[in-house]
Amino acid sequence: MIKAVLFDLDGTLADTARDLGAALNRLLAEEGLPSQSYDAIRPIASHGARGLVRLGFGQDIAADRLEALRIRFLDHYEASFADETCLFDGVNALIEELDRRGVVWGIITNKPMRFTDRLVPALPFASAPAVTVSGDTVGVAKPDPRPMLHAVERIGIAAESCAYVGDAERDIQAGRAVGMRTVLANWGYISDEDRPAEWGADVGIDHPLQLLDHLQ
Repeated sequence: MIKAVLFDLDGTLADTARDLGAALNRLLAEEGLPSQSYDAIRPIASHGARGLVRLGFGQDIAADRLEALRIRFLDHYEASFADETCLFDGVNALIEELDRRGVVWGIITNKPMRFTDRLVPALPFASAPAVTVSGDTVGVAKPDPRPMLHAVERIGIAAESCAYVGDAERDIQAGRAVGMRTVLANWGYISDEDRPAEWGADVGIDHPLQLLDHLQ
């Protein structure tokens, strides 16, 4: 029996791609480079700031240049991190049903605390998460298992009684590493180059409410 469901944030609970893309395109404009389309940005939105910078500036960008651009990208994102971000359809209906069943829910994201601590309260969740673990809460981020272990310690529920829902390979790796049931959010930021069938998730779902069929 699943007693808690923990979720990734970007691409799983919330559609953050437009705000992330707007930040990238402002950075590209500063550098005199062409903007990226939403269709190009969306599949990369779960890859973090470095992935988005590489999308705009090239995969072979030097490490020091990448880091400088990453910092500037995050500054742009901070100026408008909640302008167009919204919850995916069905997320609140799922949370309401989890609450009705007495199933705890929470968030484990690689997003830095400087954004998570303000974005999560600003989103119209049906109820507040029991725990929120950011990418820098414990000093390491997924796929390292330590954020997962920190979350279950905070909620007092064994990892084996938790499900973890995410849209990236690192989500599935981190959940599997601690014995959680892993659920792939097929509506998320999955690119044509990704191979989700090889990630080893216990189940994939196409809509948040389908999770309810996999809690026993």
